[in-house]
Amino acid sequence: MIYKLSNIGIVILNYNGENFLKKFLPDILKYSPNSKIYIIDNCSEDNSIELIKNNFKKINIIQLKKNYGYSKGYNLGLKNIKEKILCLINNDVKVSKGWINPILAFFNKNKKAAILQPHIMSYLNNNKFEYAGAAGGFIDKLGYPFCKGRIFNYLEENKKQYDKNCQIFWASGSCFFIKNDLFRELNGFDDDFFAHQEEIDLCWRTKIRGNEIWSIYNSKVYHLGGGTISYNSSHKTFLNHRNNILMLIKNLPNNLFFNVLFKRFILDFITSLWHLLNFRPRHSFSIIKAYWHLIFLFNRFKKKRHKSNNYDKYFKINNLPYNYFVKGLKKFTDLKVNNNNLC
Repeated sequence: MIYKLSNIGIVILNYNGENFLKKFLPDILKYSPNSKIYIIDNCSEDNSIELIKNNFKKINIIQLKKNYGYSKGYNLGLKNIKEKILCLINNDVKVSKGWINPILAFFNKNKKAAILQPHIMSYLNNNKFEYAGAAGGFIDKLGYPFCKGRIFNYLEENKKQYDKNCQIFWASGSCFFIKNDLFRELNGFDDDFFAHQEEIDLCWRTKIRGNEIWSIYNSKVYHLGGGTISYNSSHKTFLNHRNNILMLIKNLPNNLFFNVLFKRFILDFITSLWHLLNFRPRHSFSIIKAYWHLIFLFNRFKKKRHKSNNYDKYFKINNLPYNYFVKGLKKFTDLKVNNNNLC
């Protein structure tokens, strides 16, 4: 099949994002010709719906009865969207002219490509990569996510060092394209995640099935970030730690399961202590709270594991914290020097 612009459904999940919609929707409409645009509204309490009805009449509105979060919100809203390719994009992302064309061309040339991510740049500083995805995501053996252009909180400037289409492990939930048939085959996101790292879980399940995920360098979007939950929020700390371990419980290969989980428990305990010693008690408590939740969710998520999971190609380096905090390697290109398998 040859995909066309009319085969793309651009889907924005919104919760109390009136100001973001007012700012960023016009460009999505302007620079996404012939693609159908949807807003899934997570029961916003502001004037988001009125804004769309009065000013963006071409946009299709799907209203949900309550705030289901990112995972279930998208799962419910996407059920009746028929376009062959879905673009899931945050309400605080700016697009520019021609942003879809490289994506469409790559899907048509590479039949194995299942998920594609544009390079995600900072809206506040266009020369820097943005935290949530940058030039494409990976994880280390212990499950710590990192990106080309972003390791932990260190953001790189764009010096064209990643100007190459590249296979990646995960695509950012702030903006990615996925084949609709695959999304349905995978039963979408895991509802239990609510928000954060559900896209990594989705991509991991995609990779286990032998599909390809790519970052496309000549498609760029500009993400404001922290629109719904601030990057410095202790609630975000809770969700990231809880969901990251849940993702490992679901997807780790059988031979690494207990070894990796034990090491993560030790490192998360150290992280919690670090937050406490640096006068960040809410973040420290959030990690403890995450593990308290994990006690009750462990068996439930263990039942979600693949019956025979021997996919051990999920990681590119063994220990990201060691490379970053001990060896001082803060750029993706630094890691590449030590590992030829990195793209």
